[in-house]
Amino acid sequence: MPGMPDHLPDDAAGDKPRIPGAVLFICGMNSIRSPMAEALARNILPSKVYVASAGVEKGDIDPFVDAVLEEIGLKRLSVLPRTFKELEDDYFDLIITLSPKAHHMALELTRTSSVHVEYWPTPDPTLVRGRRDQILDAYRDVRDHLKQHIEDRFGPLT
Repeated sequence: MPGMPDHLPDDAAGDKPRIPGAVLFICGMNSIRSPMAEALARNILPSKVYVASAGVEKGDIDPFVDAVLEEIGLKRLSVLPRTFKELEDDYFDLIITLSPKAHHMALELTRTSSVHVEYWPTPDPTLVRGRRDQILDAYRDVRDHLKQHIEDRFGPLT
């Protein structure tokens, strides 16, 4: 139509937000939630998107993460947990925080930059006690919660 722009911004067109060039997932210790989110996002997002994960503090490798990722054909991408300060690259278009501690740190670190920060409250599956299958169910819930958030945020990708 005359006078109308050839391309409307994504949000004005009713589409999902545009795909950022670099995404960082941060949680408390980079042991469970952020490595899961990183593996899921790398599987879902186009390969041109740089995806990383980090923690406020450095935790330990959690074998339950590997177990629930393997169930859906994925593997943890980072060999060892790392902190935000240990990242090789610190420029991200989007930082997604998965715990309150990570969210506060991200807001503090990005006060003077134009990085977009989103908070996706994600339960800590280590708080679940019980039999192995009950614990694994808690990890599966976190995995599925993160997968749904990623798909909702970035839309169905081809």
